[in-house]
Amino acid sequence: MDFENWLLQIGKSQRSAKSYAGAVSGVMSEWAKKAGLFSGSLIEIDEISALRKVGDALTKLDIFIQRNTKGNGMYSAALKQYEAYLRDTTSADLQDDLEQIIQNKDMGETEKSTYINARVGQGKYRKDLINYWGQCALTGFKDTRFLVASHIKPWRQSEPRERLDQYNGLLLLPNLDKAFDLGFITFSEVGQIIVSSSLENTEIIGVEKAMRLDLTDQHRSYMAFHRETVFERLA
Repeated sequence: MDFENWLLQIGKSQRSAKSYAGAVSGVMSEWAKKAGLFSGSLIEIDEISALRKVGDALTKLDIFIQRNTKGNGMYSAALKQYEAYLRDTTSADLQDDLEQIIQNKDMGETEKSTYINARVGQGKYRKDLINYWGQCALTGFKDTRFLVASHIKPWRQSEPRERLDQYNGLLLLPNLDKAFDLGFITFSEVGQIIVSSSLENTEIIGVEKAMRLDLTDQHRSYMAFHRETVFERLA
């Protein structure tokens, strides 16, 4: 499935899908070439780590900043959507993270096992979240067999201690975990849900504007990072 068709499948309008796909394969690719960041079309990048490397440099270019500001953030949104496309179609994030743990020569086998389990939401990390929350943190659903252990500050951007910190985690139903992980919902300083304008049909996937989290001071720095870095503000 190509990027434009994927955008249509997740509910973007034909106009938005064409704009995002065209931005990635067209002008942003040209900006990247002229700056010596990537020799081909960005649409040829099929690894999230490679896209992030090019994307981070691209977003610092004057032409990107100017055009993105003029376009109300359309170009940054297009990059984020392309990363979401790669994540959805390759599972590269999880595979890369597990490979890094396995190949880390500074870790013993027990420590590797602990981190692998935490990365996939299992083991002691999951037990800690179950002990803390006891139910879905948003709905109160209590059957933990259905609940997902979700990091607030993403694994890849967390320090080692943060990856195992129960306060960097939520226990959520899978639909809510996915919306949170993709940045379509986040939470304010006092735990009130904030819903991205790019999330459509919120009721169908169980997202309600009255939802709130019971956050402690230990959660708030992680949630602030999620609001500023992960949350998708743009349609």
